[in-house]
Amino acid sequence: VVEAVKPAVVSIVVGTVSYNIFLQPVPEEKAASGVIIDDRGYIVTNNHVVEGAESITVTLPDGRTFDATLVGRDPLTDLAVIKIDGDNLPTATFGSSSELRVGQWVVAIGNALALPGGPTVTVGVVSALGRTIREESGVTLYDVIQTDAAINPGNSGGPLVNLEGEVVGINTAKVTAVEVSGVGFAVSADTARPVVAELIEKGYVSRPYLGVSLVTVTPAIARSYDLATEEGAMIYQVVAGTPADIAGLRAKDVIIALDGDKVTTADDVVLAIRAHEIGDRIEITYLRGNKEITTSATLVERPRS
Repeated sequence: VVEAVKPAVVSIVVGTVSYNIFLQPVPEEKAASGVIIDDRGYIVTNNHVVEGAESITVTLPDGRTFDATLVGRDPLTDLAVIKIDGDNLPTATFGSSSELRVGQWVVAIGNALALPGGPTVTVGVVSALGRTIREESGVTLYDVIQTDAAINPGNSGGPLVNLEGEVVGINTAKVTAVEVSGVGFAVSADTARPVVAELIEKGYVSRPYLGVSLVTVTPAIARSYDLATEEGAMIYQVVAGTPADIAGLRAKDVIIALDGDKVTTADDVVLAIRAHEIGDRIEITYLRGNKEITTSATLVERPRS
């Protein structure tokens, strides 16, 4: 398994520039990992790895070094694609994360701690599937794989591999609390595959957009805002001119169903909208005070900013 995938796992060094208190530029470097998924030189890594990159250098396990260009990045899945130009490039293949089971053995491969000598390999099991986690950046990641395979600094962007040698996830985050050990996360292959394809095709990911900011209703929120329900997704902001605004949705409305399917959390709304296409019309049932109202909205493309 390791010998089949390891040649395609690359070390990435990203050059960035920060500014000191005198507003003088200070060059910095950070090390991470990536995996070549196409013999044309396309490499998958994390968005947070390449964000703000002034330069990107890729080193293969065989010692070859390349300057890389940024193809595209997607903050909402913490994925990015970079490209190198080279011959006879080793590649890895995406498998299906939907076939994973809790307790199944997996292998994490990456440039842990930026140590010389090639990628580091750690072994563990799938601890949980379908996790929702919030990264330090504030971005919420969905359908995340949790593993106890050791994921250390520099592993970001490296592959999580099953025993068939298929990439089933892209390592993206590690819980670093002192009392927590053996908790790593990877974006699932089923999430990554279409995102990567779209990034290669056009450099960004198009998504449907309603135009609301939401919070999950809890008993405490229901009391604070005098809501008629203790579950659902409360709107706390409606962006002017968006489908939500046009449909008449307002702050403090509580979405309780989409297309007839019950909504109990804000995540339910996010995932339901992501499952649609741009241009789809959705039916929204919501509470305004004690009154239940149903309206519809046509989803538009999410602003790239």
